[in-house]
Amino acid sequence: MIKLLNILKETQILVPRRSPEERQKNYQIALQKKIQQYIKDGSQGDLNLDDTPIQSLPNDLEVGGDLWLNSSQIQSLPDGLIVRGDLHLYNSQIQSLPNGLEVGGNLILSSTPIQSLPDGLEVGNYLDLRGTNIKELPNDLKVKGSLDLNNTPIQSLPNGLEVEGNLWLKNTPLSKKYTEEEIKAMVPGVKGDIYL
Repeated sequence: MIKLLNILKETQILVPRRSPEERQKNYQIALQKKIQQYIKDGSQGDLNLDDTPIQSLPNDLEVGGDLWLNSSQIQSLPDGLIVRGDLHLYNSQIQSLPNGLEVGGNLILSSTPIQSLPDGLEVGNYLDLRGTNIKELPNDLKVKGSLDLNNTPIQSLPNGLEVEGNLWLKNTPLSKKYTEEEIKAMVPGVKGDIYL
């Protein structure tokens, strides 16, 4: 019996393991196939790409529900991106957002390296920029919910800023420099409360 086992061991064909690079490449291909299948199925519902090494999305992608990219490797989004629900980019590598981006729900950018937002950005609900390096906002930013700038180096607010909900400014240079009344006077487009 032992002799037979030794013969079997010697005659086994060893298949080398895939290299990390090859596994990564195959995973990227699988992710792109998942996205293409989502589009083929009519772009309905959520598209979850959390915790993936995804680095790009196709141009003119429309997501009927939420787009989840938390803790992903994505650094930029394609032109023409429309997200009918929430766009989750928490703890991702996102560095820029495209012009013309449409977000129907929440836009979550907390704990990302993003430093600026595109002109004309409108967010259908809550805009979360906590813990980012954002220092200024575009003049025509419109947020239909609350805007959270806690723990950012934000130094000024644009005249045309419109926020239908609350404005959160805790632990920012603005919260140290101005009172709530002074900020309300600077940005009359904030309809909710201001938290310093």
